[in-house]
Amino acid sequence: MERTRPGGRFWAAMLVFGLMGQVAWVVENMYFNVFIYKMFHAGPGDISAMVMASAVVAALTTIVMGAVSDKLGRRKAFMTVGYLIWGVSIVTFAYIRSIALTIVMDCVMTFFGSTANDAAYNAWLTDRGDETNRGRIEGLNSMMPLISTLIVFGGFMGFDLDRAESWRTIYYIIGAATAVIGVLGFFLIEDAPGLKPERAGFLATLIYSFRPSTCRENPKLYAVLAGFAVFGISIQIFMPYLIIYYEKTLGLANYVLIMAPAILLAAADTALYGRVIDARGFRFAVWPALAMLASGYVLLICTRAIVPVFVGSLLMMSGYLTGMSVFGARIRALIPENRSGQFQGVRIIGQVFVPGLIGPAIGAAVLKNAQTIVNSDGTESFLPNVNIFVAAVIVLAPLALGLLAAQRRKERAA
Repeated sequence: MERTRPGGRFWAAMLVFGLMGQVAWVVENMYFNVFIYKMFHAGPGDISAMVMASAVVAALTTIVMGAVSDKLGRRKAFMTVGYLIWGVSIVTFAYIRSIALTIVMDCVMTFFGSTANDAAYNAWLTDRGDETNRGRIEGLNSMMPLISTLIVFGGFMGFDLDRAESWRTIYYIIGAATAVIGVLGFFLIEDAPGLKPERAGFLATLIYSFRPSTCRENPKLYAVLAGFAVFGISIQIFMPYLIIYYEKTLGLANYVLIMAPAILLAAADTALYGRVIDARGFRFAVWPALAMLASGYVLLICTRAIVPVFVGSLLMMSGYLTGMSVFGARIRALIPENRSGQFQGVRIIGQVFVPGLIGPAIGAAVLKNAQTIVNSDGTESFLPNVNIFVAAVIVLAPLALGLLAAQRRKERAA
């Protein structure tokens, strides 16, 4: 089958919306934790609560707004206006002075971000791809989190994150950039030519992907979503604490310079891995991704030296992003045609909601008795330890066993 070529305008739109969306999510998922840790001396429970609250809002928003975009037969409007308001909401964090208000505003920001990115942007990617190019699209899309992490790490190098003034500047910059991307979308985004408004009523559209009959009609899709949820739980056990672990526990004040090469190499690996997904399929491509992730965890558990930490981080990041692309491409391929918006809700439950509830809770539990340090103002802060990676690798075990069982059942049925 000849490969479909989406065109330069599609790739440009995907690049700017995918990258800027991930920059905003990196600030939320990795630096909001640092923000409340440094500014308000937040503990593991505070960080876990913020991540879980955001996950709940992200899931509910994506379920509703994905269905709305299907009902109206539009993605562009939700992407452009959504990014614009998303940017404005980020700026408001420059004026926040408490943990509780940070959590509340994180939920508000998540509503706009999930409308624009999780619901509309991801449905748009599904609309525009097919079986000949989804691996490449998902490979490039999945490398965006690491590229955005590199951009944020590099951009934050000149800031003293112990000062409130630095955080205000950061929120101004990220918020303005996100809003500008929304404006650019009016000129770049094109809805898929065959996209049509959903004829069913809104309630029927909203609950379609949650019906037992829909599950019975699409068993492979829901099985892959369940596996994706377990994969995400493993990631969310350590991810909220990763920067704090590098900086405070390992004492890597220059962790950006150490991690930048690992990020670039992992991003390149993920982009190339899309060809493996297209050529060999999910059943083959998922195993190298899981092997890299588990190997990275093991190295990070066993060492604190700079070089092994670099190698472990490279393997962990490569496994994380190639795994995201493998699961993401398979899910998009299994979503019924013209219903991509309605299925973004169940996708976000597997990708964000379940991992965001369970992963941080496990992370907080294994760090319950973590070592503490006394800050200059007399307050105490906890130090993340390798228990987050031990728990993360343990969670991968049932995923691997489930995949093996599913493949053996398919082989026996063949």
